[in-house]
Amino acid sequence: MERTVFNNAQLEILDLMSYVESEDTLNEIRDMLSRYFAEKAQKEIDKLWEAGTINDAVVEGWKNEHMRTPYTQVR
Repeated sequence: MERTVFNNAQLEILDLMSYVESEDTLNEIRDMLSRYFAEKAQKEIDKLWEAGTINDAVVEGWKNEHMRTPYTQVR
């Protein structure tokens, strides 16, 4: 079995989680983290939009894009 090595940030979060005593608190923390990462993603998307990397045409192209893994038939 492979050993998991945590970085400092992970260890800090594990330590803080020892104070969580209810499902409600856990859900609040999940929501907070979800909002945090959603905001970070939105800021990066905004940067791409402002730089012209993403525009309406690119988004429209994504609607028809198929990125499925091609499967070959095994005989």
